Amino acid sequence: MSAHVPIATTRSVTGIPTGRLALWWVLASEIVIFGGLIVSYLLLRIQHLEAWGEYASHTNTWAGFTNTVILLTSSLFIVIAHRSVNEGKTKKAFNFIWLTIAFGGLFLLVKTYEYTDEISHGYTLRENIFWSFYYVATGLHAVHVTGGMIIMGIISFAVKRGENLQRVEYIGIYWHFVDLVWIFLFPLLYIAK
Repeated sequence: MSAHVPIATTRSVTGIPTGRLALWWVLASEIVIFGGLIVSYLLLRIQHLEAWGEYASHTNTWAGFTNTVILLTSSLFIVIAHRSVNEGKTKKAFNFIWLTIAFGGLFLLVKTYEYTDEISHGYTLRENIFWSFYYVATGLHAVHVTGGMIIMGIISFAVKRGENLQRVEYIGIYWHFVDLVWIFLFPLLYIAK
């Protein structure tokens, strides 16, 4: 045996790899967090339709749309990275992981521009409940994007060495979840005016 692999990472009573099972548990907790936030948002919005539509009209729809395209493209890159791992093309996988990271960074740059513009116009976290939800939801999402980028960076170097290749699938599932959350946030915060 060339390398010691902890038994906890190779055995599974369920027949599902331990890492994948752990990831699904993490995502289940994330669904509770984002689901609770989105349901709370919807319930409050229903009670304040006219006011929230006015507040939402000040969000930058083009920035939100641009970020949607960026995240969907980044998801394509992590899919290509996963496929490359399955084909034994670890260098190609490494490169596509870093393209995914770059697009995550681009997403954060657009979000920074957007925050700067909104704050300069007086739309701050304390302006009203819409803006509080906006900053909490998009800020929490940005934290998840940042975390995903860091994990991808760590994983990429193991992939380059040909180690722990299954982690590309796991981070890909996580990244798709982050995209899915944005697919809910974009229409709720930017389009439903």
